[in-house]
Amino acid sequence: MTRLNNKVAIVTGAGQGIGKAIALRLAKEGAIVVATDITGKENETAEEIKKIGGEGMALRLDVTDGKMAEEVAKTVFNKYGHIDILVNNAGIYPFKPFLEMTFEDWYKVINVNLNGVFNVTRAVVPYMVKQKSGRIINIASLAGAVMGFAGLTHYSASKAGIVGFTRALALELARYGITVNAIAPGAISTPGAAAAGSEEQVKMMINIIPMGRLGTPEDIASAVAYLASDEASYITGALIIIDGGWSVT
Repeated sequence: MTRLNNKVAIVTGAGQGIGKAIALRLAKEGAIVVATDITGKENETAEEIKKIGGEGMALRLDVTDGKMAEEVAKTVFNKYGHIDILVNNAGIYPFKPFLEMTFEDWYKVINVNLNGVFNVTRAVVPYMVKQKSGRIINIASLAGAVMGFAGLTHYSASKAGIVGFTRALALELARYGITVNAIAPGAISTPGAAAAGSEEQVKMMINIIPMGRLGTPEDIASAVAYLASDEASYITGALIIIDGGWSVT
């Protein structure tokens, strides 16, 4: 797998789950991967990339901090001379009924999930514009982008916002050879998802999904690798739903 040879990719939220799987897959495809996170686990991801023969590094990044995002982009460009791929994956999804939701609950989710995408994209895009090429892939969600979910009004709003951001930005950046796409994962088996629901709730969810299983982080990573490659050069402004058929039931 060498579709992404010598491409430089930044992946946010790369410490675990979907973000980690994306970082590893891009490395397997030949990309130089910069794994970013706020947890410290980005270092573990970078080590795993080296173990599989990949190249890259780990950088701490709080996506809610626009200045830090600019510093990360500058560091990556200064080291490698180009930034080809950005995967905006970092996000949080705390369940909270709307009637119990505080201003702080709302702003925190919007700040990480939506403002974070803006901050990192804004930091990276100038480099892509100068080189007249780039791939931006935003991780949205079935929640908000496609369906409604109780207890996730803040999360759903943030993910719906990502889809609108993706479509509008795709129009603005097409002239520079930059594609902007989004992926909406359904129920994916990750550490975060496991912590959010009981075993019984997971079984109920699986019964609803036509394919009869949860998705894996690797299912999402495969789609990201495709969108990041030259094979997807004529796809922009798209939303790819990866949910085992859940949304069409």
